[in-house]
Amino acid sequence: MMFFMFGKYSGEAMEGISARRTAVARDQIKKLGGSIKGMYALLGQYDLVLIVELPTMTDAMKAAVALGRETGISFCTAPAIPVAEFDKLMNEPA
Repeated sequence: MMFFMFGKYSGEAMEGISARRTAVARDQIKKLGGSIKGMYALLGQYDLVLIVELPTMTDAMKAAVALGRETGISFCTAPAIPVAEFDKLMNEPA
């Protein structure tokens, strides 16, 4: 399953920005059987977004909590599916 994890830095988390912390995040996702497909810094409501593939919704919940504990970044996580798959689902009978 694909998830978008939108992160918001706390004041403390801002001080900890580093390549080492990014590696810790990658390792945490990997431990849960997932992979990071993309990581982007943002301007606006959120400070970053991780595009993550994880086996289950439960794993995404674990990832959000674990990363929050490790980094001080709070995450708003949303499941995502490709638009073509969404279109197909919407054309199936209920």
